[in-house]
Amino acid sequence: MTSIIDLRSDTKTLPTPVMRKAMYEAEVGDDVDGEDPTINRLEMLAAEMLGKEAAIFTPSGIMSNLLSVLTHTRPGDEIVLGSQSHIFWYEVGGASALGGVVMHTVPNEADGTIEPENLRMAIRGKDIDFPRTALLCLENTHNRCGGTVLPVEYTGSISALARRHGLKIHIDGARIFSAAVYLGVPVSRLTENADSVCFCLSKNLSAPVGSILCGSEGFIASARRWRRMLGGGMRQAGILAAAGIVALETMIERLAEDHANARRLAFGLAEIPGLSIQPERVQTNIVLFEPPADFPAEAFIMELKNRGIMLSYMGERKIRAVTHRMINSEDIETCLEHISSVAGGITGKQ
Repeated sequence: MTSIIDLRSDTKTLPTPVMRKAMYEAEVGDDVDGEDPTINRLEMLAAEMLGKEAAIFTPSGIMSNLLSVLTHTRPGDEIVLGSQSHIFWYEVGGASALGGVVMHTVPNEADGTIEPENLRMAIRGKDIDFPRTALLCLENTHNRCGGTVLPVEYTGSISALARRHGLKIHIDGARIFSAAVYLGVPVSRLTENADSVCFCLSKNLSAPVGSILCGSEGFIASARRWRRMLGGGMRQAGILAAAGIVALETMIERLAEDHANARRLAFGLAEIPGLSIQPERVQTNIVLFEPPADFPAEAFIMELKNRGIMLSYMGERKIRAVTHRMINSEDIETCLEHISSVAGGITGKQ
């Protein structure tokens, strides 16, 4: 049987043996009533690491982002976010459907940033005919831009612009620890200008379930009510939180290995004739590339799936590969061999 090398997402990681042991031994209680000691410990740890007053555990990053929108806005408000943002593309329109807010997209640059002038032009003036521009949503690292990192200086300057116009700032930091490792700074430096920030435990940190939303004590108290309304209040959730604690305590520094594997993959792909990629732009654990011009992306992915290499389709002609804890350097070499073979073959050509 062909072994599978799954590069579709770092959500495919399985919990480590240490996580499984911690889950088995977790001390638990009723989290809805604030009585689960393991949940409480995880939330305190996360808030401290991200430089915020408080935090709340949620089942998913989508719920964390939605809670932030619901807490920062009221129905009829407008939020500004990048045209390539995860909230806009992959969260089922929840901000609009459940929050009643307008999503005003402005172009993301190739590095995931938003040009200050584009943000300034998107912010509404005070007029009875206009929705209130209430919230700026940033993304760090940026998924659809290839795992790119927002530098400390950029986050500070764009947040200052938003704040001068009365906006709150939320950071979708699903993989923000990758950004911190790439930049070599404490993660709190990347979040110091934000009113709220969330990150995923179940992606590159390898925990099985969950996300954390951080902010002020008042913000988190309001988010906790919204979480309850959405059905996100769980009971003995410390079983899940135990793995999250292990993730925060043991899985951050090793993210540099994922980044190194992603760069090796990217520069290897650049050597394969016909593929389109800019390897120098790969910063963290996401690699975007395009197959040969006469090879449909979906067919290319299927050919590799038949060889045990799993990739994901990002639309148009873009293919995504995501490195993670369960991918090693030997896997990268195997992937490059198969991709080179498929790219050089005739299968799938029109």
